[in-house]
Amino acid sequence: MAKFQTSDHVRLEYDDLGSGIPVVILTGIGGCRQIWTNQIAQLTASGFRVINVDARNQGASQRTSKGLRISRHAMDVYELIHHLKLERPFLLGNSMGAATFFAYVSLVGDDGIRGLIDVDQSPKMINDETWSYGFHNLTWETFPELLKFPLGPATNQPLGDQLYREVKQAQRAHPYDPDLNRPLLIDHAFQDWRDVIHQFDRPLLVIAGQKSPYFNPAFAAETAKMAEFGQSVVVSECGHIVMAEQPQRFNHVLMSFIESNC
Repeated sequence: MAKFQTSDHVRLEYDDLGSGIPVVILTGIGGCRQIWTNQIAQLTASGFRVINVDARNQGASQRTSKGLRISRHAMDVYELIHHLKLERPFLLGNSMGAATFFAYVSLVGDDGIRGLIDVDQSPKMINDETWSYGFHNLTWETFPELLKFPLGPATNQPLGDQLYREVKQAQRAHPYDPDLNRPLLIDHAFQDWRDVIHQFDRPLLVIAGQKSPYFNPAFAAETAKMAEFGQSVVVSECGHIVMAEQPQRFNHVLMSFIESNC
């Protein structure tokens, strides 16, 4: 485990494992980096360098009331990539982790990245007359009240026993405070990244969980169509945390995309 201090003096914890082409990983709001254990094993064994980050207020990273907006999270990632001198990384994010990478592209462009993988995150959370693939019943009428925790179970399938133990241990060691982080959730849900995706000219893979409790999986194909080099996959028999619920299927999809775009 390594530490990094952002320009606004917030400590982030991350793992830097393996060598080769870098893959930067972010989990969703309230999550911890241990959820990606199965992907890290696959990526490092396949010759990739993995930088797996706990966002501010999540996992082992510092708790703070500063910077609780998606743009600041994106700058955290940018600063860490610059600090580590990563050359053209892949960006891999689940849920708000993927939205953070859309924010990253909106701020600094896509020239410095190799590709982006969005795991079960619609580019627009609020459903309206222009977009019907947002976060289940979230509309302008129900925003932001609908976003009060708890949001309900994220998974459709149980995690493997070993992964479950690792995640629970991390959660006990570093409890998540949803009330502290609520401004971030509201800011995240307010955004619309469709214009960013329309201009995105790097490979984009959108992975949806067939039984996600949060999003209609049809969002994946609709989102991928916006990008010049977009593609989508729906993974069956899983919910929102696709990589942990169906790790073998997910890893096959992930590695096929990454290895074809190296």
